[in-house]
Amino acid sequence: MITVELARDLVEAGVLWEPAPGDRFVIDTELLTGDVFWISDLTVEVHSYGGRSLLGFNGTTEWALDSVTLDQALWLPREDQLRGLLGNRLSAVVRTTEGWRVEYATGPGDLHSVEDADLECAYARAVLAL
Repeated sequence: MITVELARDLVEAGVLWEPAPGDRFVIDTELLTGDVFWISDLTVEVHSYGGRSLLGFNGTTEWALDSVTLDQALWLPREDQLRGLLGNRLSAVVRTTEGWRVEYATGPGDLHSVEDADLECAYARAVLAL
């Protein structure tokens, strides 16, 4: 799973999130970034209220929280979502002795790579490097 810091960097880089079932997120406050939530029809649903998207908690969580706005939530994209953001710029994924190397192109014949111990973090670093 990508780190909260990388997720914040993706937001700052302009990566947009359209919440959907299966997405992971944290509530971006100091006390709650350690709790990862998943959007699901059973526990957390996306609602629209007053023209704003809200993440509504359906009473099955451990603590009382009705809803949060998207600007309070921080998306933790999965591997497949990060690959989708790279699109056809993704050239190769290589297992290394220390983790993973993601190779990507920024133009014809212009290959680059990033490495990380975690595969999803390596994908996120490649997205940020574009």
